[in-house]
Amino acid sequence: MSDRRGGAPFGAVLCDVDNVIRHFDSSGLHALERAAGLAEGTTKKVAFAPETDLPLLLGRIDDQEWVRSIAAGLSGLVPEATAWELGTALLESPFRAEETVVSLLRRARARVPLVLVSNATLRLEEDLASLGLADLADHVVNSARVGLVKPDPRIYRHAASLAGTASDRCLFVDDTLENVDAAAALGMTPLHYREPADLERALQPLLA
Repeated sequence: MSDRRGGAPFGAVLCDVDNVIRHFDSSGLHALERAAGLAEGTTKKVAFAPETDLPLLLGRIDDQEWVRSIAAGLSGLVPEATAWELGTALLESPFRAEETVVSLLRRARARVPLVLVSNATLRLEEDLASLGLADLADHVVNSARVGLVKPDPRIYRHAASLAGTASDRCLFVDDTLENVDAAAALGMTPLHYREPADLERALQPLLA
């Protein structure tokens, strides 16, 4: 697939999902942690440790097996029932779309291919549909479905291939510096995302 507009500064946009397009509300989880006498963030620290979340992100375990692993990791800190409640609260945290980012990406996609590249669970596609974003991108590269996680260079190359664009013609957007650095090492134009204005500035040459 070629650029949809001649002379575009990028041949494709590759964009992360969580903490860029989608944001979670952890207030309910934090309230449960406080009630259980835990510091806020304790559950996430356990849940997102590589040994706990990597099997989920690779599609090797399902959501409930992840919650079981979280509960096991919280063993000794809180009663078993509370540990399961905390794990379930994390899994079911409500989320919303960042509409400014969605609007920018839709405008970008009118000019070049857009591929979402996410370390995610098998629920990602369903979650995007629930946000009305099933049609946001040309392709979704979900780690749990392809069996690769960022910053593995193979997932970046796969995304660029789907876009029909050389790696050095891709803009790569992610909130995690490690993932951004890996994209830069492949010759991609990196954007370490912190707020919508960052994306707007990066896309300005394309959208002008």
